[in-house]
Amino acid sequence: MENLNLEGSAKTPTVKFDSAKGTLELKGRSIPENSIEFYKPLNDWIDSYAGNPQSETTVDVKLEYFNTSSSKCILDLFKQLEKLNQKNTMVKVNWYFEEDDEDMAEAGEDYQAIIDLPFKMIEVEEI
Repeated sequence: MENLNLEGSAKTPTVKFDSAKGTLELKGRSIPENSIEFYKPLNDWIDSYAGNPQSETTVDVKLEYFNTSSSKCILDLFKQLEKLNQKNTMVKVNWYFEEDDEDMAEAGEDYQAIIDLPFKMIEVEEI
């Protein structure tokens, strides 16, 4: 299966989904013009990956900011991963947030409360 690598921009996050390693990373800002359109290839990739996942899948979310429409798309990604977790892989989420960024810490806690996946909150100096 091909990896999914998208270069980030001022409005979209860098995406590095590696099927061989079982790692998925979102990093940067997520304020695309059309969130649904931007996140569709990510959802499609996870659907394909679900056919033959690694025994352990790690999701690193290192977003410095995301808008409301992105938050719904990120929730949809987590829901897909939640289904995957119930099959044949152990999915873990690492939610990175900058120290003093209460909004991103709170967003991670909100997802943690909604989604049935192991969530690790990781405070860093800078994303």
